[in-house]
Amino acid sequence: MLRLKNLGKNFTMHIRGGMVIQSFERVSFETRAGRLLALTGPSGAGKSSLLKCIYRSYLPSSGQILYTTGRGDTVDLAAAGDGEILKLRRTEIAYVSQFFHVMPRTPALEILMEPLIIRGLVREEASVRAKEMLIRAGLGKNLWEMYPATFSGGEKQRLNILHAIIAKPRLLLLDEPTASLDRAYKERIMEMILALKEEGTAMIGVFHDRDALLTLSDSRYDLSLGAYCPVNADPAEQGENE
Repeated sequence: MLRLKNLGKNFTMHIRGGMVIQSFERVSFETRAGRLLALTGPSGAGKSSLLKCIYRSYLPSSGQILYTTGRGDTVDLAAAGDGEILKLRRTEIAYVSQFFHVMPRTPALEILMEPLIIRGLVREEASVRAKEMLIRAGLGKNLWEMYPATFSGGEKQRLNILHAIIAKPRLLLLDEPTASLDRAYKERIMEMILALKEEGTAMIGVFHDRDALLTLSDSRYDLSLGAYCPVNADPAEQGENE
């Protein structure tokens, strides 16, 4: 479903006289439907930047990101126009960032209903589905009409993940999805991610939580080595700092 070819990303520091900082280079890997590929490597290796390049929050400096759409077309996400990228975000590709930014006066229930309504569900159906997901994630009724700005860090992160997965995207990008969750809620979220994977969603994730890495991942690509590694290998033995 997704194949990267020699992808690279540099940042130009204009306030430092045009200094160029290399985030990563010559990254090549692929992932398939119903599989989760974990990205690992030391701090600063470019894991989060790579996810942002796939989602096109960042424009890659070199290489290709070949994505096979639900129609069977191949789109190079590194070169596609902004309109095509926005359409794919609305219909096929979702991203869980480390931070949750939403409209400050939008209730949690409305936030979850939005992706479903965009995909054609009527409000009543979207509301039922959103409430089911909120209950599964342990976000009680007292929070449904509240603004996420009032939520705790863990509550925000659970809502963040639900917003990404509720419409069952074909490609899901995960940047430390369980970092701020306690064990009970982490297990609930991992169960939901595993269920989505079983339904055929392709996933790429960054995990500093080793338990989540081992539970959710099918394969692992180490950015510092530029190669696939066993999922259950000890990162410390390979010079990683995760």
